Amino acid sequence: MKKYYYTLLILFLCFSNNLLSQGNSNLYESKSFIHKTDTLKYRIQYPENFSIGKKYPVVLFLHGAGERGNDNKKQLVHGSTLFTDEINRGAFPAIVIFPQCPQNDYWSNAKVDRTTKPISLVYPLNDAPTKSLNLVMLLMDNFFEKQYVDKHKMYVGGLSMGGMGTFEILYRKPNLFAAAFSICGGGNPASVKTYAKKTDLWVFHGAKDDVVNPLLSVNMVHAYLQAGGKPNFTLYADANHNSWDAAFAEPKLLPWLFSKSKNN
Repeated sequence: MKKYYYTLLILFLCFSNNLLSQGNSNLYESKSFIHKTDTLKYRIQYPENFSIGKKYPVVLFLHGAGERGNDNKKQLVHGSTLFTDEINRGAFPAIVIFPQCPQNDYWSNAKVDRTTKPISLVYPLNDAPTKSLNLVMLLMDNFFEKQYVDKHKMYVGGLSMGGMGTFEILYRKPNLFAAAFSICGGGNPASVKTYAKKTDLWVFHGAKDDVVNPLLSVNMVHAYLQAGGKPNFTLYADANHNSWDAAFAEPKLLPWLFSKSKNN
């Protein structure tokens, strides 16, 4: 009998999660950005009572490696509910964009060796951006020109592979974003000086992360400080790689993010 009820509970939870995912998908419209012969799939959520006569902040969110694909849905698994939350939508009306990276590509041009634990990562500074990140940058350039976008309030954040992509897009677009947050990511510390005094930053990582070494975030924060920036840095003592759970639960994250404005 206990096994029967346990099975029912599992089925109920799976059904509930599926409904939640469908609800998120409904709030995020499915779109495609096409540049020449390349296509970037993305989801976009507009504010409630959206009007082209108003100006809104834009939040770009870059997902992790596990959400790559071409279904234009998996990228909503982590982080999307932070922006669909009814209270947050009311308090922080914004355009929120979740692009999806194809399975065989990466947001960052990192060289990845998964035979080690944590994985080994090297971030070449002068290599060209990946096709996916280049398309994201072109998409953001496109939105920057729209009349309903507040050009002073462009934000970017991401987790794991997306945290790495966050650091890289800041390096490649140092004048675009007012603020950024990176969760369990990493990057090339030499790149930080291009944006340290231009973009506010909050970095999150789990001290027990055995996938992406927390020292990668520590090194980025150290470089940011050396370059004259003043970052927020949260290291969760008991968190492993899924430190995004704790980061998304931070009550000050969205108030901090949306308080930032780029004046230059």
